[in-house]
Amino acid sequence: MKKNYKKILLMIFLTVSALGACKKDNPTQKEAPLPTIDKVEVGLNNNEVGVIGRDFHFNANVLAGEKINVIKIKIQQISGETYAKPWNYEIVWEQYKGAKNTTVHKHFDIPSTAVEGKYDFIITVLDENGTSLEEKRKIQIYSSQNLPVDLSFDFGIDAVDVDFKPVRIQYSLQNIYDSAKYKSEDPINKNEFLAPIVSIASVKGDGKMYCLIINKKHNHRPETIAAIDFTKAIVADVWEHKSLTKSEFATNMFNFSTTPMTIVYPSIKIGTDKDKNIPLANPIANLKAWESGDYYVGFIYHNSTYNMGMYHYAEVKINME
Repeated sequence: MKKNYKKILLMIFLTVSALGACKKDNPTQKEAPLPTIDKVEVGLNNNEVGVIGRDFHFNANVLAGEKINVIKIKIQQISGETYAKPWNYEIVWEQYKGAKNTTVHKHFDIPSTAVEGKYDFIITVLDENGTSLEEKRKIQIYSSQNLPVDLSFDFGIDAVDVDFKPVRIQYSLQNIYDSAKYKSEDPINKNEFLAPIVSIASVKGDGKMYCLIINKKHNHRPETIAAIDFTKAIVADVWEHKSLTKSEFATNMFNFSTTPMTIVYPSIKIGTDKDKNIPLANPIANLKAWESGDYYVGFIYHNSTYNMGMYHYAEVKINME
């Protein structure tokens, strides 16, 4: 009996030893690495707001664990919230398949069938190694008539003389009362003055705007004030309003800080050595140095009271000869 017992113990010992040897010879396979995501921006000016029938902005930097399979977003109704009717929306982007990393920068319209309310904005990255990442934001979808401020703009770029007298219209886009567009193919010349004129309907509370001139070769078209690279962007004008109690039509030709408000004439001389930044003008040198070529000229406006904003760029030729 004792001999049989010893044999059983010996067999157990040999079996455990063998299993241990197998583990050493075949170590556990490492888990597949997960994709990661950062620099997520949702909504114009990253304000997490969508407007039915209007442009919506999404940006994210994606790094795959192995390689990207697919990236998608879903706008999904939230349990417990009240809606006029069921509505969800999904977009799938397959063009990033096989990439190790990418920047997803997309603009798309919120469909006309959308329903007002609070939504989950779900970002999903599927990796070719079988892993996935899901990140969630909250967004608010409005109809235009229910926006806290419903912004629209007219934008013009004029060549003017030192007394702000018109030389020629370089660009004009009207959106407020009607719709019209004009673009000149003539360059704006050295020693002429470029006048960016922005009208906004309607503003309220606190807001700030930058008008910028950026050499197109830099491929820099910021959509928010926070994204401006001042080593590349020439500030042509800075305009601000504070504590407006009611919605007003406004323009950067009015100075709201004076009582009564005064008329100003925003312009910058092509070839000047300093820009119009406030409170301290920046030298126009290095990456910003004037040269002949194609430039972006545009504006970025942000309303800090209601976290709403907009931007627009045109292309203008500059001649420094």
